[in-house]
Amino acid sequence: MKGQTNSEHRIGLIGLGNAGHAIASAFTRFTEVYGFDQAVEKREKASQTGVLVQDNLDAFSDVVDVAILSLPHPDISLSVTGQLLKQGSKPKLIIDTSTVTPQTSIECAALAALQNVDFVDAAIAGGVASMANGQMTFFMGGETRAKARAKPILELVAAHIYDLGKIGSGMGIKVVNNAVMHSLMVVLIEAFSMSKKLGVPSDTFISILNREEGLLRPLVHRVQERMRTANFDGGMSVTNARKDSCLALETAQQLAVPLFAISASHTPYEIAEARGLGDADYAILSTLWEDWVKVVFKETNKS
Repeated sequence: MKGQTNSEHRIGLIGLGNAGHAIASAFTRFTEVYGFDQAVEKREKASQTGVLVQDNLDAFSDVVDVAILSLPHPDISLSVTGQLLKQGSKPKLIIDTSTVTPQTSIECAALAALQNVDFVDAAIAGGVASMANGQMTFFMGGETRAKARAKPILELVAAHIYDLGKIGSGMGIKVVNNAVMHSLMVVLIEAFSMSKKLGVPSDTFISILNREEGLLRPLVHRVQERMRTANFDGGMSVTNARKDSCLALETAQQLAVPLFAISASHTPYEIAEARGLGDADYAILSTLWEDWVKVVFKETNKS
């Protein structure tokens, strides 16, 4: 349940751009929030919404024990973490909400550990509006003690917190999640270009894709029900899926619609067919990646 923070927590935001400003504004409903940004105009804007802005990092470090980062680039997260750890007054906990690589989080956490400062990566899923409304979804990674310290703070402004395990896992899943969204956007643009050429209204095609048998089917039926159980019997075969993929490429060529993402996704079907997997459900394409990157998708039931 959301409420006031424990009085021992003095929370500060570094990076008061669109995301950082929204995060800081959400926290101001529950506690005093300090803020710092190199840009004067961003500090001034944040001060107008109740953030207690500081003119420099020294002053910021003197008044906070929890530093939340919202920064635009991995190198800046690493640099700012290093600068914080060199201050006379160091935070007890650093929470990085920036979108960075898992390796950046690992390096930042290693620096923090040398100074006995806890570090958590807590990437945020969702837009600025959900941040400002205090309805954020956090992807959290870190050591057990650090996550235990961070969780009650994040809960103040969270709709959901996914504890994903070790340091870097939160950032990694944020990057992967974004990759899915951005790749899917290209697929949809290609698909809607073809539908327009065919004279199908966008609303109609949206309705078609929005069915239970539409966009969610690969996730629910293929990944959740088949990949996780290694059940590739029956279903739509690789051979038939490959045929449909060929027809899509041919149709796009006839309609003069260039395909990039859809075209690239055809290649694994050719590989699976060549490996003699044609009769299996096309979720068996996952075994190609099991071989290539040495992972196992099958999960054992936990009682």
